[in-house]
Amino acid sequence: MGYNVEVKFSHCGTNKGHLTHFLPAKLINGGVAGLIGVTCVFPIDLAKTRLQNQQNGSRLYTSMSDCLIKTIRSEGYFGMYRGAAVNLTLVTPEKAIKLAANDFFRFHLSKDGQKLTLLREMLAGCGAGTCQVIVTTPMEMLKIQLQDAGRIAAQRKLMPQTVAPGGPVEVKSPTAMQLTRELLREKGIAGLYKGLGATLLRDVPFSIIYFPLFANLNNLGKKGAEGPAPFYVSFISGCIAGSTAAVAVNPVDVIKTRLQSLTRGNQEDTYSGVTDCIRKILRNEGPSAFLKGAYCRALVIAPLFGIAQVVYFLGVGEFILSFLPKRNN
Repeated sequence: MGYNVEVKFSHCGTNKGHLTHFLPAKLINGGVAGLIGVTCVFPIDLAKTRLQNQQNGSRLYTSMSDCLIKTIRSEGYFGMYRGAAVNLTLVTPEKAIKLAANDFFRFHLSKDGQKLTLLREMLAGCGAGTCQVIVTTPMEMLKIQLQDAGRIAAQRKLMPQTVAPGGPVEVKSPTAMQLTRELLREKGIAGLYKGLGATLLRDVPFSIIYFPLFANLNNLGKKGAEGPAPFYVSFISGCIAGSTAAVAVNPVDVIKTRLQSLTRGNQEDTYSGVTDCIRKILRNEGPSAFLKGAYCRALVIAPLFGIAQVVYFLGVGEFILSFLPKRNN
């Protein structure tokens, strides 16, 4: 899912002491928000993956609600959380890398504490998005296999003519560890980083759009030049910026999902790379296929930012750190 819940800290101060002092709290807040967010919106993300992966001739689901209803009927309630354990395990280091990288680049791109220009804000976001793919790519690679396994199983039962016998990395009810071992044995570390280029093409533009858009929307609601924006302004700004960025990069998310899916139906295309994927989708499904799951992404991102704002507003990270002994300078 590559959750992006870094809301309040996209425009942190540029003083080095300020950066060092508040970074641990930011990382805790980002991790807590990510964990809560994954738990709350993961079923919608599962529907997004399955909608994006189904191709013409093998359409099992007609909409997000149809996908979730059929998932519950065939796999039970917890079937909606296939692959959630991978996200819950890796979301905190992913957020830690992205938050720290964004702060690092903003600090080094600032000039004597002055406000960053739009271009420099975009460069900082670009750097943060580039760094996070170290964790995001293998996390999404494993998550997508687990999420899509239920769709393939349902096709075998309801549409047996659409599923090819066998397939790479195919096990009954696979676990993340089984998938990881199989990928490492067959393809080495590169197996976990399949789709790295598409992940970069998605996450870098997302950060370039999100960080500056949130910072500038949030500044519009500030009370005075130095005062913080009210909570509701940050909440709305985060929702708008996150949803806008998520929908804007949805075509690349479709490409990334298709490239990272290892098991396919008999009538479904396989792809050799980003260019091949774009060409085949345009030829066989039309331009509208690049918008598959777009509204699901918007529904995933908006609550994530709302949850993040609540975590930041309550100061969960600061509260936890308050129990640690303070160092004497």
